[in-house]
Amino acid sequence: MNPERWFASDAETREILKAVQHLNLEDWWVCAGYIRKKIWDELSQGEAIVPLDDIDVIYFDPSDISEETEKGYEEELHRMLPGLPWSVKNQARMHMVNGLDPYESARDAIAKFPETVTALGIKLDVNDRMVLYAPHGLEDLLHFSVKPTPYFRGDPSRMKVFYNRLNHKKWSLYWPEVRI
Repeated sequence: MNPERWFASDAETREILKAVQHLNLEDWWVCAGYIRKKIWDELSQGEAIVPLDDIDVIYFDPSDISEETEKGYEEELHRMLPGLPWSVKNQARMHMVNGLDPYESARDAIAKFPETVTALGIKLDVNDRMVLYAPHGLEDLLHFSVKPTPYFRGDPSRMKVFYNRLNHKKWSLYWPEVRI
């Protein structure tokens, strides 16, 4: 399976990406669980196994780190595509929320997500072509292998976050192929 090609042909994903692109956000991506879930569902049975929790939209704009601005973008997305579980976060402020070092960009934030299978982003470029960012590759995602990213792997307090997330997410209940 080629995830980039698959997402490029997925009508729902294209509609979501077009809506986010319309916001003209700095350094934006649809990322994390949305990508992981779509690929794992497709690899498992080709249909949604669990409902979509949220559509993670991230961007990087250090000139405005207010949570109110993020909520405004969520409201705009709800107006464009109602009924979808939008979650918009400016990565220029999220390091403070997560107690981590400041991120340099949205790509830097994605690379520092807890798991390699969620450290992923997709977007449309200026020519409406799909761009997939997978700083730790796609092997873990395609083989249902959940591992901490290098940023988390080297730090005991971050590894605690990694294991807490695994306990909370319970991915192996929905996708029995998952290996930790």
